[in-house]
Amino acid sequence: MATDFCKILKNPAHGGIFCLRTLLPLVALLLTLNGVAQPKLEVADAKQNFGFVKKGDIVKVIYDITNKGNQPLIINDAEVSCSCTSVDFPTQPIPPGQSARITVSFDTKTVYNRQDRVVYVNSNDPRGPAKLRYKGVVLNK
Repeated sequence: MATDFCKILKNPAHGGIFCLRTLLPLVALLLTLNGVAQPKLEVADAKQNFGFVKKGDIVKVIYDITNKGNQPLIINDAEVSCSCTSVDFPTQPIPPGQSARITVSFDTKTVYNRQDRVVYVNSNDPRGPAKLRYKGVVLNK
């Protein structure tokens, strides 16, 4: 069927070589645009170590993020594993090529010893949530 269609389109009476010169590049362009026009959240240092702190301290870990895509990046929310962690993230769209900061605050009053935590940042990046990891040791007073 497709062969018959192209034969018809290649016929000078029906528009010449329309099939090869126009349809294939158009199909390739549409397939390319589908994967290219999107935001892309990149984290400069997704794994951080806050070292040794005393129990009761509030640790702030800052993550620099950049939108490496070609559409605005919108952060929807952040998922944390416990109430000892809170996240401050930009609520305005981040334009392509621009950077912003995400601050994770970790309250150590209810934890001690080695800590290894993860925050998932949900956005409109089609690759899924970004994983921010922080770890360190909380010492008893």
